Amino acid sequence: MPWQELTLASEALRDNPLGDPHERPLYVWAPEDTSRRYPAVYVLHAHMRSARSWFNVDPFERSYPEQIEAVAPQAVVVLVDGWTSVGGSQWIDSSGIGRYGSYLCDEVVPFVDERFPTLAAREQRGLQGKSSGGFGAVVNALLRPDLFGGVAAHAADALFEVTVARSFAPAARALRGRSYDEFWAGFAGLDSGETATLVEVWAAALAYSDGTLPFDLETGELVPDVWERWLAWDPVRLARTHATALQGLCGAWVDAGNRDQYFLDLGAVALRRALADAGVPDERLRFELFDGGHGGTSWRYPLSLGWLVNRLGG
Repeated sequence: MPWQELTLASEALRDNPLGDPHERPLYVWAPEDTSRRYPAVYVLHAHMRSARSWFNVDPFERSYPEQIEAVAPQAVVVLVDGWTSVGGSQWIDSSGIGRYGSYLCDEVVPFVDERFPTLAAREQRGLQGKSSGGFGAVVNALLRPDLFGGVAAHAADALFEVTVARSFAPAARALRGRSYDEFWAGFAGLDSGETATLVEVWAAALAYSDGTLPFDLETGELVPDVWERWLAWDPVRLARTHATALQGLCGAWVDAGNRDQYFLDLGAVALRRALADAGVPDERLRFELFDGGHGGTSWRYPLSLGWLVNRLGG
């Protein structure tokens, strides 16, 4: 059965602060046999990506959507779109970017349940994502245990003081003598790693602290009260205060490349510890540091999807 491309008109995203479209594409794979119902997995893309990005591949390579039929023939798999004009939303509600958590949980999920043969229960519904998509997968599983019973996170944004904060000094140096308004006025695309860092930091500031930076623009020094607002979103910290949600998961997959350029392998270790400390038993927790960096990890997605669907299917 070919992928279906639908359009969801989101009330949660209507009139969002950035003026991004509230009508979003939604790609759904579902088995042809509709005489029974299936577990569902919602796939969240990374920052600087969109739902359509999953279909873009290098020559002679198979896209992730092309692999899903073979890996998860007995599941409904949904590619959710969270692209914004700052590259992403972190998949949470914020007054700086918009209500992307509500869009996912309160609109996308019921939209799919109404139109496809899903097992519409938390125990048969999971989330998968990489990087900021992995962050979104973990955070929404923690905040909405009524909806999601499993999660797979690849190189998820976590352990902010080690991973996210490392970008503050480079951002301060890159902005020297300019404001963010001046940066955006001259923005012409991702022409360098420096530009990408500035976009990533600003998108995070909009998501976590309404556009207030957590560091001094001249020195890179932390601004403690703003930084605490960021830390409150760190999945490692959230795991410590959402033990009940974690204990109810049927499965949690956490991995990262052992040479991740953003040090998200260290974040993965910390997240794995936090999940175990919260009471996720070993038989439900799959953890691995594999040989690799932050990119070139698409081969991991079919592995975690197959594992997660098996867990969701009981």
